[in-house]
Amino acid sequence: MISKKMEKMVANNSAIRAMFEEGNRLAQIYGRENVYDFSLGNPNVPAPEAVKSAIQEILEEDSLMVHGYNNSNAGYEDVRQVVAESVNERFGTAFAAKNIIMTVGAAGGLNIILKALLNPGDEVLTFAPYFVEYRSYVANYDGNLIEVSPNTVDFQPKLDEFEEKITAKTRAVIVNNPNNPTGVVYSEETIKKMAAILEKKQKELGTEIFLISDEPYRELAYDGVEVPYLTKYYANTVVGYSYSKSLSLPGERIGYLVIPDEAADSENVIGAATIANRILGFVNAPTLQQRVVAKCINEKTDISYYDRNRETLYNGLAELGFECVKPEGAFYLFVKSPVADEKEFVAAAKKHHILLVPGSSFACPGYVRIAYCVSYETIVNSLPKFADLMKEYN
Repeated sequence: MISKKMEKMVANNSAIRAMFEEGNRLAQIYGRENVYDFSLGNPNVPAPEAVKSAIQEILEEDSLMVHGYNNSNAGYEDVRQVVAESVNERFGTAFAAKNIIMTVGAAGGLNIILKALLNPGDEVLTFAPYFVEYRSYVANYDGNLIEVSPNTVDFQPKLDEFEEKITAKTRAVIVNNPNNPTGVVYSEETIKKMAAILEKKQKELGTEIFLISDEPYRELAYDGVEVPYLTKYYANTVVGYSYSKSLSLPGERIGYLVIPDEAADSENVIGAATIANRILGFVNAPTLQQRVVAKCINEKTDISYYDRNRETLYNGLAELGFECVKPEGAFYLFVKSPVADEKEFVAAAKKHHILLVPGSSFACPGYVRIAYCVSYETIVNSLPKFADLMKEYN
């Protein structure tokens, strides 16, 4: 008999993973080239060649010790210093190695900081639509995730509702910028207003509220759009980053947390997060990948590939009559379903071998997410299928 908490999680198993598995099943029947799988945000742009070279160099230089435990659960100090200096150079900050904790991807980082901050019954706010796993991450530490309802006009956060939902139990706020599933970037104006609300509520309630910025898609921004660096606007900010998208290394599970000195009780928060890295079973971030990212700190995935997919798919679907806010970042389109029940639309799309994720998985029913991190051929070949699908609703 499994735990009561896990019974609920098993029952609500991710629709994204379920659709991905369905894609594999259909590919075996009809051939992968005849299945248009837009379910999973799995980068299809290869990692930079420098990554392969770095791995080879590291193993030749230190094939014995590179696979050992770190002296600190926070990660190699020299790697953390390289990361800190890179962040400082790019965003005008002043972090040191002590402010960086190397993590098992962004997901590992979120779990570490939530473990460090939450008491049972604490509340964590986030803005719908949001990444489905946030609710599970918060529940892991007996917290409660509070949703701010979606603004389906432009998908910027509803700040009036946000302010109303902050209570004495509010311990943290999670923002995802650029956003999964919409691809929207929260503007500097939005972040400044959000920070002002948090400062006001902290004084009013006599509490500390942490702003957790989940940033795996930071490097994937288009048309010159700037993604604000949140520590510059609000002292109690923690940044979680992943190299899954920027270096196309999702399976390697490597990222980091930034915990600024300016954050409340920062020394203890850093200490707690470091211990959380150990006691959650991560122990330390993958050692080889720590060394790799240090050597490849200035490398980036060529996002022009995603940008071509974005333009082709967005323009193609718009011509067919689909409604969507054009994404400024990440690699997702969040498209309005032509019928109120988007799960019905997802089922209809599957008959055309098109695999989409229902918006209800992101707390925003009536929409579907399309991950365009696929081959360009898949984008082009899918458009006639989308046309056939749309005919059913015209």
